[in-house]
Amino acid sequence: MLASNLGLWAEELQAPWDALRKAGHQVTLATPQGKTPLPLKLSVDRDFVDPVQNYRVNPPEVVDRVEAILRTGEWDAPVKVSDARMSDYDALVLVGGPGSPLDLVGNPDVHALVRSAYQSGKTIGALCYAVGALAMTRDLKPPFKSVILGKTIVAHPREWDFTGPLNYPLAGATAENPGTDLVTTGFLFPLQPVVEDAVGPSGHVIARPKANRDTPVVHVDLPFVTAQSVESCIGFGKKMVEVLS
Repeated sequence: MLASNLGLWAEELQAPWDALRKAGHQVTLATPQGKTPLPLKLSVDRDFVDPVQNYRVNPPEVVDRVEAILRTGEWDAPVKVSDARMSDYDALVLVGGPGSPLDLVGNPDVHALVRSAYQSGKTIGALCYAVGALAMTRDLKPPFKSVILGKTIVAHPREWDFTGPLNYPLAGATAENPGTDLVTTGFLFPLQPVVEDAVGPSGHVIARPKANRDTPVVHVDLPFVTAQSVESCIGFGKKMVEVLS
């Protein structure tokens, strides 16, 4: 499982992490810096109301579980993404959050893992903005086709993008694991059109702005399992377990 060091959304790692481990899978965590993936403060704020969807997105039980994970060191000592080799693993999962476009989506080491998993027919899961890494994983020779060309892929919808200033303060940040003081205008890029371009005219993008926890958006087009955002992360974890079984 790959997670950002610069702005993880807590439940987007916690939900599939717990689902896969509960199902008996041995899960290895990897981050670009080889440091603990700390969640954005907003993602462990019980009172945070999403400014676009206008509802509280962090259930208390999720915040409690994430706090327990951080307290017990469950996510400590991940491997460094650049040191990981896909031959050691049976599947690959990339999780999202606003920081994932900063250090996962355009990361050549991530692309190498995705390409290796794809070429060996291994299941590849991606959630929320981490789906962008699939769009940007390309053939190494012209015309540099994306691995998701012709596929049906889920993308964070245009309607959920926002344009206000976004910073990335992390819960539990330390001098050794500080995150970033970068401020962006909204998300780093709008995901839906990037994915639409990558799947091409023969592919299809699913983006449902009315999705919620009761109607999550998860789709399987093997070898890919993709899901929309935090409202779909529990469904994403369940689907990964189902596909891997």
